[in-house]
Amino acid sequence: MTPTLFSPLKLPNGTVIQNRLAKAAMEENMAEGGQVPGDALINLYTAWANEAADAGPGIILSGNVMVDPTAMTGPGGVVLEQGTLDNPDTRHRFQHWARAGQAGGSKFVMQISHPGRQVFAAMGTQAVSASDTKVTLSGMADKMFAPARALTIDEIRGLIRRFAETAFAAQAAGFDGVQVHGAHGYLVAQFLSPLTNLREDEFGGSLENRARFLLEIIRAIRDRVDPEFIVGVKLNSADFQKGGFDIADSEQVVAWLNEEAVDFVEISGGSYESSAMMGQSEDGRVESSTEKRELYFFDFAKRISETAKMPLMVTGGVTKHETAETALAEAGVDMVGIGRAFAFNPQLVADWQDGERTEITINTATWKDKGLAALATMAMTKQQLYRLGDGKPTKPKQNALLATIGQQIRTSRLTKRYKAWLEARG
Repeated sequence: MTPTLFSPLKLPNGTVIQNRLAKAAMEENMAEGGQVPGDALINLYTAWANEAADAGPGIILSGNVMVDPTAMTGPGGVVLEQGTLDNPDTRHRFQHWARAGQAGGSKFVMQISHPGRQVFAAMGTQAVSASDTKVTLSGMADKMFAPARALTIDEIRGLIRRFAETAFAAQAAGFDGVQVHGAHGYLVAQFLSPLTNLREDEFGGSLENRARFLLEIIRAIRDRVDPEFIVGVKLNSADFQKGGFDIADSEQVVAWLNEEAVDFVEISGGSYESSAMMGQSEDGRVESSTEKRELYFFDFAKRISETAKMPLMVTGGVTKHETAETALAEAGVDMVGIGRAFAFNPQLVADWQDGERTEITINTATWKDKGLAALATMAMTKQQLYRLGDGKPTKPKQNALLATIGQQIRTSRLTKRYKAWLEARG
């Protein structure tokens, strides 16, 4: 019998998920001073957890929580590292955040990440990656990123420990699990891709070597956390760039993850250079594969499902109840991620259970420059998150240009705050 969105799911570690909808967030610019969770994040996750209706998503995935304070996807991101919870007030903030995300019966999983070379130059920190490379974008956007230097072996080992320490701290704060972000061009994805991993040592060359960083992170986390703690992975189905990490590579990595204690794998795709996760890709494959449906990675997830032994989650552009059900019935997946739809309707689970608002309208930018259009679309989504964080309703009509400008102003202000915090740390 084909599972439906509202049937329970049991993960390999025994955890039962109340339904098969997952909420993945993009709230990297919502931390309070000191890069800790505060009222805005609590309000946002309370809205998603839907405590009053007891109708939250099966899993709520946080946005990027950074394992290294000098490597941030944005200046308003949350940092969790060894020693962070030693401060009683900070520990309370993380515990409060965990409880907010669990209030409606959801399992709250912290997404842990390192951006690698995808660090904005304005942040003022040295970007690092698997190799000496740089994010390359068209036009003025190309200046947003500075060249990255290659990590040393000792630094790689140190980052593996950092991921494990962050996972251990997340467990101590009361979260139900962590998800290692290995997609969207962040550091783990940079190790996996032959376009960004030009190393000739044990972490470069063959796919087996390029996957070593991810696999050792998973093993290090499992060595630190309890068996019932959820450990997931977000993985690109492909980079959607010529010569990059591709579907056959993804299948092989999933086959290796089958042998690890991984509770679920989320299938996505793309990077800052090829924003497949926003429905646009450098090689055009996302667009051609979604001509008749909105789910960007349907075909890729279906193929990977033939390899995966753990539950699979697929994400990317889902706005319709019908599409989500089709993914479960035809793509061989167990969960459906609907992150941006939740930004525009935080009551989505309750509505879909009641057969209401079964299609969500997501505001998008239609500019010719794909890179800038993706940034503008993301800015409009984040604008909705900020409203929810302020306790306000979402806004049906948005202006892409104004949202983008507003995002840049906000980022500039937060960058100054972040730099002052980093300098004060010494």
